[in-house]
Amino acid sequence: MENITVRVARKEDCPRLLELIKELAAYENASQEVTVTLSHFEETGFGSNPVWKAFVATVIEDGNEFITGFALYYVRYSTWKGSRLYLEDIIVTEKWRGRKIGQLLFEQLILEAKAKQFSGITFQVLEWNEPAINFYKKFQAKFDPEWINVSIEMK
Repeated sequence: MENITVRVARKEDCPRLLELIKELAAYENASQEVTVTLSHFEETGFGSNPVWKAFVATVIEDGNEFITGFALYYVRYSTWKGSRLYLEDIIVTEKWRGRKIGQLLFEQLILEAKAKQFSGITFQVLEWNEPAINFYKKFQAKFDPEWINVSIEMK
């Protein structure tokens, strides 16, 4: 197996992370929904008031570090449960799937949540995304069909 490293994301990773975000959006049939710019993405992750953090999975390809996947998260506060890690996205690029990279990233998120003494990890999964659902079930994830996703766009 390849030597896969999981590390904290750095600003210079942002162009590759945005590529992976677009790959995920295409998989979810929602390419048109990705409207974030690279500069906004960098500023919100590494500017004066960062709102997200990420772990990246890397390998060495042709002598260079290559990001094969990432898990992007932020802190969410639940009035019922307290501070929780909110997993916004986790993706492993298609060519590198099936090599336990997603598992390594998810295990790193669990370690992070425990280290920060969060009460848990919260995330969403599309109801038709069986591979993702089956992946999360391996971690004893609890699925809640009662809630409806709601958002308001600011234009």
